[in-house]
Amino acid sequence: MTTATDAPLLLTHIEQAVRASWDAATCTPEYRARWTRENPARDQCGVTALVLNDLLGGELLRGEVLVDGVRVDYHWWNRLGEGLEIDLTREQFAPHEIVTEGTVIPRPPDAELRRLREEYELLRGRVLRRLGRAA
Repeated sequence: MTTATDAPLLLTHIEQAVRASWDAATCTPEYRARWTRENPARDQCGVTALVLNDLLGGELLRGEVLVDGVRVDYHWWNRLGEGLEIDLTREQFAPHEIVTEGTVIPRPPDAELRRLREEYELLRGRVLRRLGRAA
């Protein structure tokens, strides 16, 4: 008999679980005030990329976010085997915000997740519960 925890994870289920788990409490703390339900992916990229990395492995990618040619932030997403890039938060950007090509970034050790630790753990726990997985 197959249980929910034995069933294979499908990307569509992971995406649904992630998107349903975002809110102001899971976004980058210094930008929390600008989070809205109309743009739920805004400032969720770091924690989302880490949770996808937990579930699917692969590489973390980071690009610069440019406005008028000036870096205003960084953007994180994932690359799986065969070069498949997955970016669940790409739609957060307005047309004037340009994301550069990503470079592979080593996953930060847990001890270095100081700035986003609470947000990452909250998102990870929510996603795992929605997927019927133990945290």
